[in-house]
Amino acid sequence: MIDALRTPDERFANLPDFPWAPRYIDDLPGYEGLRCAVIDEGPKSGAPTFLCLHGEPSWSFLYRRMIPAFLASGARVVAPDLFGFGRSDKPVDDAVYGFHFHRRMLLALVERLDLQDITLVVQDWGGLIGLTLPVEEGFRGRLSRLIVMNTTLATGSPPSPGFLAWRAYAKANPDLEVGALLGRGTPHLTEAECAAYDAPFPDIRYKAGVRAFPERVMTDPGMEGIEESLVAQDFWSKDFKGKVFMAIGEADMVLGPPVMENLRRFLPNCPEPLRIPEAGHFVQEWGGPVAEAALKSFASR
Repeated sequence: MIDALRTPDERFANLPDFPWAPRYIDDLPGYEGLRCAVIDEGPKSGAPTFLCLHGEPSWSFLYRRMIPAFLASGARVVAPDLFGFGRSDKPVDDAVYGFHFHRRMLLALVERLDLQDITLVVQDWGGLIGLTLPVEEGFRGRLSRLIVMNTTLATGSPPSPGFLAWRAYAKANPDLEVGALLGRGTPHLTEAECAAYDAPFPDIRYKAGVRAFPERVMTDPGMEGIEESLVAQDFWSKDFKGKVFMAIGEADMVLGPPVMENLRRFLPNCPEPLRIPEAGHFVQEWGGPVAEAALKSFASR
């Protein structure tokens, strides 16, 4: 049994522009005793599914500007909170937060919900993990499209100076002020929105995932997840025939234009990206126009 904390529900009262109630799942194989929170809206069958994967240190709240456009298209939207984030349970041991721990969880969730005709929507760790999911045959047959924002496939290559600075900052701040961090990188956030990013973390005990993720990015040979990421590069560059849409927050110093242009080399189906000069790392906070542009791009091809 994994020792974990559960953020009190009252921490999530009055979330701005986020009316969707979570669906709680506590029977994922291999994760018995842990409760996962998932936004699951729209038709449960017969419609495409947008699977929206967040990263560090955010949660499904990050997608609130994109979800309405996806739902208006008639699709199903599924936005899980990774363990350690959002309304999902939070293991207290930093060592739990390995690449495979989260990747197996997402694969189990897709199987549990029997998601079909998936548009994979990824950013940050949502991409580091999510872009490797099609390596598994059971996921590959469910995948139709990709929306990718400020992320990468980490294969052990030397990291950028921007990432090294972020990793050092996170290590020096084990009780990271998440809302303040989001606010600095996203100046248009209100106080209530910044508070929503703080909501999952009543105190430092809840932040094991926040601390662990920067250390787990695969920047050195032999790290967990590199093998899957290398196979994923081959899949996206050679085997994937579906539609791709890329949006780049150009003000991101960590996973900005150079990183995204490198990733684009492995996405031959990707047209010219949507470039947002004022957008930082958390591109979804500019997400309304991104979602609309992605839907328009898919419809035109």
